[in-house]
Order: sequence, then structure tokens, then C-alpha cells
Amino acid sequence: MAVETKFVVVRKGEEKMTFANKKEADAYDKMLDMADAFTDWLLQSEIEIDEVLAENIALHLAEQKDTVQHILRTSKLPEAETAPADVKADAEIAEETPVEDADVAEHTEDAVKTKKVRAIKAA
Repeated sequence: MAVETKFVVVRKGEEKMTFANKKEADAYDKMLDMADAFTDWLLQSEIEIDEVLAENIALHLAEQKDTVQHILRTSKLPEAETAPADVKADAEIAEETPVEDADVAEHTEDAVKTKKVRAIKAA
């Protein structure tokens, strides 16, 4: 018999997500806290917005916090934002070319690793 430890994130009495380790559960819980703060902020603004839309926008902002921080710092989209399109294009080209599945996966992973690397200027 195996014993498994699971970490469950519960909000307002509702189970949101289950994780295998505490670090991931804490990170998800922190992201939900951020989304709650964004929701409150959006609802307090002068923008006429219903609560469901505010919650959806807030959750998206919290999930994409690195991108939001980059945009706030630089007023530009991060270069990594174009990477998914390039990786998708690479995957489509790879599908057209008859090669082993392992080669395609390796090529796609290499493209993702290459595109995600970017220089950050010190303030």
C-alpha cells in the first residue's frame, strides 16, 4: 500500500487545485491572492465592469504576472511573447517533414529554450 501526500488549495470552502508538493501549492495560492487583489482593484475603479469579468481579467493578470511586470517596466511586450508562434511554426514544419517523433520533440524543445533566453537590463 502506497502513501501519498497531497496539498489542496481551498478557497471559500471550495477545492481549487491539488498539488504533489507544498511549493507548487503555495505558489498557486499566492497567485489566487494576487487575483483577488486585482479583482478588488478593478471593481473599485471608475470602470463599469461586472464582477465575473473583473474576476476573469484579474485571474489572467495574476497568471501572467511576469509579462505584466515586464510591460510595466519597459512599456513593451516581452520578446518571449513571439516565441509560441515561432515554436508553433517550427512544429508545423516538423510535421510536414517525415522524421522520428523524438527528433521533432527535441527540435521544438531546443527552439523554446533558445527563444526564452533574453537579456535583462539592470535598473
